[in-house]
Amino acid sequence: MGARRVMIMGAAGRDFHDFNLCFRDNPAFEVVGFTATQIPNISERRYPAQLAGSLYPDGIPIYEEDRIEELIHKLSVHLVVFAYSDVSHAHVMHKASQVVAAGADFTLLGFDETSLQAKKPVVSVCAVRTGAGKSQTTRRVCKKLLDRGRRVVAVRHPMPYGDLVKQRVQRFATFEDLDRFECTIEEREEYEPHLKNGTVVYAGVDYAAILQEAEREADVIVWDGGNNDLPFYKPDIEIVVVDPLRPGHELQYHPGEANFRRASCLIINKVDTADKKGIEEVKANIARYNPKALVVEAASPVTVEDPAAIRGKRVLVVEDGPTLTHGEMGYGAGVIAAQRFGAASIVDPRSAAVGSIAATFRKYPGIGTLLPAVGYGEKQMNELKQTIDKVDCDLVLIATPIDLRRTIHFEKPALRVTYELQEIGKPDLDDVLAKLP
Repeated sequence: MGARRVMIMGAAGRDFHDFNLCFRDNPAFEVVGFTATQIPNISERRYPAQLAGSLYPDGIPIYEEDRIEELIHKLSVHLVVFAYSDVSHAHVMHKASQVVAAGADFTLLGFDETSLQAKKPVVSVCAVRTGAGKSQTTRRVCKKLLDRGRRVVAVRHPMPYGDLVKQRVQRFATFEDLDRFECTIEEREEYEPHLKNGTVVYAGVDYAAILQEAEREADVIVWDGGNNDLPFYKPDIEIVVVDPLRPGHELQYHPGEANFRRASCLIINKVDTADKKGIEEVKANIARYNPKALVVEAASPVTVEDPAAIRGKRVLVVEDGPTLTHGEMGYGAGVIAAQRFGAASIVDPRSAAVGSIAATFRKYPGIGTLLPAVGYGEKQMNELKQTIDKVDCDLVLIATPIDLRRTIHFEKPALRVTYELQEIGKPDLDDVLAKLP
């Protein structure tokens, strides 16, 4: 019958990983294209021949996802593989219905086929939703391991938005490495806090090659999951963060529910700000769907450089972009700081938004009066700067994982809002990590 013709639906992350592991050197399949969503400027490019292998001497084209039905017919696609994350179950099935109606098969690849076995112990940190608190949990895990004298490397879920060949294997040990690889705001938000804490970070496109490099300098690998995706490496300890501010979401999103069901440890974060009803709903779902998991309760307390400076001010709150967009959170640490320390008001930035920032507000109307720190490239980062400059406010509250003042230079006075994971009671992460080989 010949090779089955495959289209992979993705967002410049798991799609490339699934291809590398399951299709790159497999003559039973011919991948005729990727489709892209979420990431600006990734479509109309190609997955390069240098990464695609000998079966694809011309590389593989990347198309807009909106064209999926047309592409199925035009390219005689037999099978569509869904390979991105943090989407509702309904969204996945709408895509499946669209594909099936167009005549192709639709599938999700499982964990065993898309994960690599490491030679060193692996602790994975994932979540059920973007914005649950995965990043501060990962930092806490790394610090505890470093304090024990372990040689730790964090391997971050992919964010390859630039030159994919140059980004095949990336190693970050200093802030200068962030500049050398021309990192976006999204990348810097994940890498910079690790570097500040003394943790080397790997990321890129080819996670088998990345694993080989990481194993050379680490005796423990920490998988720093992104976008509530499944880990790319088979973990010895599988930590998943649950958000009681969005109770029930652990059963409503893909592949967050798979993470929820797989976890050996479930961390219920934000117990200091969630209401009792939300916490109890999450606990009830744990008891029903993953009763074997060790449950840790935690908070992510907010700190501000100068809390008194907030009182009476009209503040612009800049929050983590993905948390507000596809994470669907209505507020974050910046709002909590503004309310707790007496801001006069939170200024609505929407009328000042320019370019892709304005487009983001149109695409995600639930963001409301907060400014999402999106910055997938130099152009978008400049539009974020222009938006901040145009907003009429007294003070900017920067509640992103990095200090935006290092990347975007604006004149308005600004304060940094930070948050770190803090376990409450027992069991805690020491108990979780005690099981590490």
